[in-house]
Amino acid sequence: MADIPDPVTETDPDELRMIIQRLSRRIRVHRAADGISDAQLGVLFQLEKHGDRTPGQLAEHEGVTPPSINRTINGLEEAGWITRNPDPDDARRVRIRLTDSGSAIITETRRLRAAWFTQRLAILTPQERRLLQEVTPLLRRLSDS
Repeated sequence: MADIPDPVTETDPDELRMIIQRLSRRIRVHRAADGISDAQLGVLFQLEKHGDRTPGQLAEHEGVTPPSINRTINGLEEAGWITRNPDPDDARRVRIRLTDSGSAIITETRRLRAAWFTQRLAILTPQERRLLQEVTPLLRRLSDS
C-alpha cells in the first residue's frame, strides 16, 4: 500500500503565504478609481455586504483604530462614495451608508479584477482550472479560520 503524503509536511507554509500575498497584490492594483486606498475599498465592500454600519463596526471589522477609520470615512465622504446619517436608534451615533457612486466603484473594481483574473486563468489547462476550482473551498476555510 502506498504511503499517503502528509499535507502539512508537503506544503511549505512560507511559499504558500508568499504566493497568496503576491496574487493578492496583483489583483488589488486593479481598481475603479485612481487614488482609492485598500482601506477605503475595504470599507466600501463591507458596506455593500452588510449595509449601513457605525464607524465602530467598520473599525472592528477592518481591525483598525477609531481615528484610522474616521480618516478613511472622511476620504470616502469627500469623494461622495458614502454618506453619514443619524442612527435612528441613537441620535448620538451615525451610520455610514454606501452611495450610488460608491456602489459604482465596487462594480467597476470587481469588473476590472475579474477581467484580469480571467486573462490569467486562460493560461491554465482545463484540468488546472478544475483543480483550482476544487482548491478554492479549502483556501476559503483557511482564510476564515
